[in-house]
Amino acid sequence: MRRVVAVVSLVVMTVVGCRDHRDPPAPTRAPPARYQPPTPVPAPIAAIGDTTALPADVQRALDPSVDYAPRPPVVDGDWLAEQNEPGQTFAQYERSAANRPDSYRHVLYLLPLGDLPAERAPPIDDLVAVMQAFFAMQVRVLPKARLEDIGATRRINTATGQPQVLAPDVLRWLALHVPTDAYAVMAVTMIDLYPDPTWNFVYGQATFTERVGVQSFARYDPAFFDEPRPDGWRRTLTRRAAQVLVHEVTHMFGVEHCVHWACVAAGANHQREFDSHPLHLCPVCLRKLWSAIGFDVGGREAALAAVWARLGLNDEATWSARRAARIIDGHLPPSPD
Repeated sequence: MRRVVAVVSLVVMTVVGCRDHRDPPAPTRAPPARYQPPTPVPAPIAAIGDTTALPADVQRALDPSVDYAPRPPVVDGDWLAEQNEPGQTFAQYERSAANRPDSYRHVLYLLPLGDLPAERAPPIDDLVAVMQAFFAMQVRVLPKARLEDIGATRRINTATGQPQVLAPDVLRWLALHVPTDAYAVMAVTMIDLYPDPTWNFVYGQATFTERVGVQSFARYDPAFFDEPRPDGWRRTLTRRAAQVLVHEVTHMFGVEHCVHWACVAAGANHQREFDSHPLHLCPVCLRKLWSAIGFDVGGREAALAAVWARLGLNDEATWSARRAARIIDGHLPPSPD
């Protein structure tokens, strides 16, 4: 009996010992989820930057979900087909230490350069109104300067047979004649411009640091190319003049050419591309300009709507009026089809 008990005890102990040292059963677990990378933010929207800390009206102004049109596809001959411009995000703009208006430099000046005949040039008062509304700053007109006094290089354009002036020479002269209270000076002229001997022409040119620019009205008139003036050509003249004016002055705030949306700050290589651009800024460039100037975004848009309507630029007047309603009232009137 003693042996049997010993054997049984041994067997029991062996069995119990085996249970005590066995690995516990693995808990039931769901299979590991496959890693999902975060959804990338589209580059144009990312270029705006984080707006959550901005005032509510500014957030509405920068909302890219309505009204802003995408950048059209680039085709041969367009600006971006020939110029390697990656674009400037708002974060890059902030790091650029661009010029800002201050209590000493707070006026935008227009300088007529040579004669501006009424039958070929837009009224200077219209240009003042556009600048005041677009930049929400004081605008003054300087006395006319003579082209002969600038000493700029001249040539005859081989394609048009028309005289031209080298724009950088004009800019160098302007930089020496900036009023003490000027944030920027924009010269306007009827003579055609070219930026470099290898270029055919340029609509306008401005500097990022010296705060001076020049634009020519010459090519806005079909008569420049010995073509008949169609009905409504004065409205086309006004639109083109306003477009180049705000484009070049925007550069003087350190804003580079836009590549993000359809935008007045985008580059243009020819007339068709130039005319396809809107007169308004995209949300990326609007944030840059608002950061530099600090204007009332809703009041600015309402002022632009009034100016565009007075000048007969009804598409832009409608766009700005709709944007003003979105910004000021917070409601979203439907966009036209």
